[in-house]
Amino acid sequence: MPTERKRAKRRIVQQAPLLVALVLLWMLLWGNLSLLNLVTGVLLALLVTRIFYLPPVELSGRFNPFWFLAFLLRFLGELVFASFQVAFQALGPRGAKHNAVIAVQLRTRSDFLLTLTAISLSVIPGSLVVEVERERSVLYLHVFNTRSTADLDSARDKALDVEMRLVRALGSTDDVRRMKA
Repeated sequence: MPTERKRAKRRIVQQAPLLVALVLLWMLLWGNLSLLNLVTGVLLALLVTRIFYLPPVELSGRFNPFWFLAFLLRFLGELVFASFQVAFQALGPRGAKHNAVIAVQLRTRSDFLLTLTAISLSVIPGSLVVEVERERSVLYLHVFNTRSTADLDSARDKALDVEMRLVRALGSTDDVRRMKA
């Protein structure tokens, strides 16, 4: 019986971030911070998580605010720079003729970090995740404006750099150790 209680408690702790995110999303959608919205948001979040079951996302339990802020600042900088770069290429006289799909072998095995890395890379203009091999932690990226193998290596290095920054901010101690090796 005590092990059942521990499992139930662990499940609740693992589902808590999802429930909180759903309630916050509900309140943002309504644009009103009221008790009624909070209660209906909680009830709706519980209903959604029970009807549309998702396997629990295993978080590392580690959050480094410094590295998270560093990730966000660098991400925003890359987002702005890449936006101008892609706009210049699209509107320029030559256009973009050289594109490629590359495989990037990630070093982490966390589904959470794999997903965050894929989303981060897809949001930045100039690259898009077209396929994910979850079992092997491989991302296939469509990259824009690749004229040489150096451009391909640079795109791969940028993807691994995004992964490294996310691991520093949110990864487990094992993931951080694996990055250093």
